[in-house]
Amino acid sequence: MKKYVFLAGVLALIISACSRTPNPGPEQDVVYKNLDTTAYPGKDFFSYANGGWIKNNPIPAAYSSWGIGNLVTEEIRNQLKKINEDALKAQAEKGSNTQKIGDFYASGMDSTKIEKQGLTTLKAQFEQIEQIKDVAGLLNVIAAFQKMGVGSFINIGVYQDAKNSENIALHLWQGGIGLPNRDYYFNNDKKTSDIRKDYAEVHLPTMLKLSGLSEAEAKKAGESVFEIEKSLAAQSRKLEDLRDPYANYNKMALSQLDALSPAIKWSPLFTKMNIKKVDSVIVGQPEFYKEVDKLLKSRSIADWKAYLRWNLISSFAAYLNKDVDNENFRFYGKVISGKKEQLPRWKRVLDTENSLMGEVLGQLFVKEYFPAKTKKRYEKLVEAIRETYAERIQELDWMSVATKQKALDKLKKITPKVGYPEKWKDFSSLEINRDSYVGNIIRANQFWYQYQINKLGKPVDRTEWDMTPQTYNAYYNPSNNEIVLPAAIFTISGMRDEEVDDAVVYGYAGASTIGHEITHGFDDQGRQYDAEGNLKNWWTKADEEKFNLGAEMMVKQFNDYVVLDSMHVNGKATLGENIADLGGIVLGYEAFKKTEQFKSGKKINGLSPQQRYFLGYALGWLGSQRDERLANQILTDVHSPANLRVNGPFANLPEFYEAFGIKQGDAMWRPEKLRVKIW
Repeated sequence: MKKYVFLAGVLALIISACSRTPNPGPEQDVVYKNLDTTAYPGKDFFSYANGGWIKNNPIPAAYSSWGIGNLVTEEIRNQLKKINEDALKAQAEKGSNTQKIGDFYASGMDSTKIEKQGLTTLKAQFEQIEQIKDVAGLLNVIAAFQKMGVGSFINIGVYQDAKNSENIALHLWQGGIGLPNRDYYFNNDKKTSDIRKDYAEVHLPTMLKLSGLSEAEAKKAGESVFEIEKSLAAQSRKLEDLRDPYANYNKMALSQLDALSPAIKWSPLFTKMNIKKVDSVIVGQPEFYKEVDKLLKSRSIADWKAYLRWNLISSFAAYLNKDVDNENFRFYGKVISGKKEQLPRWKRVLDTENSLMGEVLGQLFVKEYFPAKTKKRYEKLVEAIRETYAERIQELDWMSVATKQKALDKLKKITPKVGYPEKWKDFSSLEINRDSYVGNIIRANQFWYQYQINKLGKPVDRTEWDMTPQTYNAYYNPSNNEIVLPAAIFTISGMRDEEVDDAVVYGYAGASTIGHEITHGFDDQGRQYDAEGNLKNWWTKADEEKFNLGAEMMVKQFNDYVVLDSMHVNGKATLGENIADLGGIVLGYEAFKKTEQFKSGKKINGLSPQQRYFLGYALGWLGSQRDERLANQILTDVHSPANLRVNGPFANLPEFYEAFGIKQGDAMWRPEKLRVKIW
């Protein structure tokens, strides 16, 4: 995925139908005005391209990072706020989308009622926990909690079988821990150790006390929870190991699953979870469920009650009364991410609503901000990048003819989804009212749980979207061999399409989004899936070895980058994204070379078309982040930090060296033998 934040604004960053190139003044030039002209491009190109803006735009207190995505995030929130406020005023028919939008927003904004209700909205669930007497009772409660969005050590997913993309399969994955991932329980650097200490000695006992336990009970319960989670983390795979599709594909009959963890009677448990149409399960990490079995036999029921109590209150903490919400933010917002204060309530409610009912909002959003004619323009841009990729594949000197033919077939069969779905999800069964904010969230969680479970035993719906149109993100789905590009992803905040020249468009949109996502079909993971979306090796052995040589060079390049204190980029974990970044930049540039602007060589504000292309790509990563956020990203994210998503791939491109006069001895310069070239 390219980015993490939601945004909107003017959704028309596309190639103009005519060949006219805008010629804005310096203050209106979207890339020129961000430059730090005191920085040298050959030393740190990211700082040169974005440093002027960063110096003048410190990170606001409520954010852990601040950049181009955040700028337009504010725009989309304002647009969604208007949609919600209009829904509040409407005399909408019960069950209509307008009624649901208005009532959800009203319930979330009623802080007086939320404070008065306290934890009473979860009273029934706390009582269920207290009534547990044995492992069978524990598993029954876990099954009930699973349906309402409360996590545990049973982490299920419903999606396509990687080796048979025509079938929907039930998956079991590792999970059940409260820290961001397994490394937080074991790494001994000071930042991670301090977070772990706070979690175990402050956050857990505080939250458990807020759930209704005495101080002594909460301290003891917190110790039990941490011990259980640490045991689960010890048998959880590292970030880089989760990227191996074969190692994380272990298909088992239910009898084999029972043998793997005999303390759990899986078939009756699945029945309680409304899962009825399965005879096999794909287990991602079998060793994790062996550990679960061991813990079910060794830990006391009192320990498990504490564990479930913690999972219950933490799952809904952000939507509960002030004391619970504040402590949840103190740890996950301040300690983990470095934020200084919370977002205003209306923004938090909108973000929650967007995550639970995004397509309800999306239908109204695209009607207002993304007309059909704009959608068609994006579709043309996708085809321009696809055509360029086909040319690149045919010209590769390291790939055999046989593999090229299959690569071209896969490229041809990639399905682009641009803007918004042709078919919207049906939310008619979702009940929303103004009685309880948490109640609405629970019902929405139940809706989504059942929506996923209902896919079992049915044909794959290849028209489905897993993102909303107003999402500033994009993805490649290997099982569908598709790229999904929501309407918002191509936006530059505050700019109209006629104000943005082709050079910037090709860098910002063609390279960092379209080219990036298409290249994911051919990165170290995506290349292992065939044109029909099945996990199947279609490479010759020699070609695979040559690809891996290039991939290893990229792993080494990024492993060498020191990000914060002694923390390095995880080159293996970020490999797929780094390959996609490099591929996207190459594709965007080659496509841009066909435009009139490139051929003319005309400068705008002293910048050549080539320079503007690279600056356009760098614009997509404009911004800065707090150290806490950066440290968290290194441990948990498969994306490299923003500055290295610019400097890293650029250092491999001779076209970049030529555009900015990069020479030997410059920090951005790499010896030719170390420059990575894959696609």
